[in-house]
Amino acid sequence: MKDLCERTGLPRPVVHFYIREGLVPAGRKTGPNTALYGDLHVERIQLVRELQHERFLPLKAIRALLEHRDEVFSPAQRGFLAEVKARMAGSEHLGRREGRSAAAPALKSAGLDAGDLEDLSAAGLLAVECGADGATVPTEDLWVLELWGQLRAAGLTRDRGFTARDLSHSDEAAARLVEVHARLLAARLGRLEPAEAAAMLDRALPLIAEFLRRAYLSRARAWLSVL
Repeated sequence: MKDLCERTGLPRPVVHFYIREGLVPAGRKTGPNTALYGDLHVERIQLVRELQHERFLPLKAIRALLEHRDEVFSPAQRGFLAEVKARMAGSEHLGRREGRSAAAPALKSAGLDAGDLEDLSAAGLLAVECGADGATVPTEDLWVLELWGQLRAAGLTRDRGFTARDLSHSDEAAARLVEVHARLLAARLGRLEPAEAAAMLDRALPLIAEFLRRAYLSRARAWLSVL
């Protein structure tokens, strides 16, 4: 544990917290109070820190992501996907906007209040951090506040029983679909060079997203037509 803390730069309580929360596997016990840790533990801790502090994902989402990652992808496939991700970092459609933005102006612009922010955070849809200067959210996810404000304005109000948790069903469905596509990617594009696979995805994924938007509306119209 001492060596693991030195290699990752984290204090012992943080490492124990990650292990207790299922984010990092436990070490191999060698005695009542001792265990061995290896490169896998170092890499996992580094990944958790990246997802938490650079990608601003909540721990609940990180744990689900890592559990699925371990079950589905081999080390070789994870390496391939990591290279593809690195190639797509500057993608016009899929690159991320780094950093955090103040929540208050975004809430005001969207016609929302602190209760909405709390609901979005509790539903795992927004990684909210509170500091001396107020709450902040990932700049990449400002669209969540904007869209929730539009849904409120459309009539999905609190007094009618609608909360941000209602969106979690759609978010979970999207996560499951991305998992399916990730498996297809690893299985079918693994023979390509990462650069070629990244270019293909940069073009294809926005088109798939457009198909999903149209398919949802089409199915909603079909459902309404038979009521």
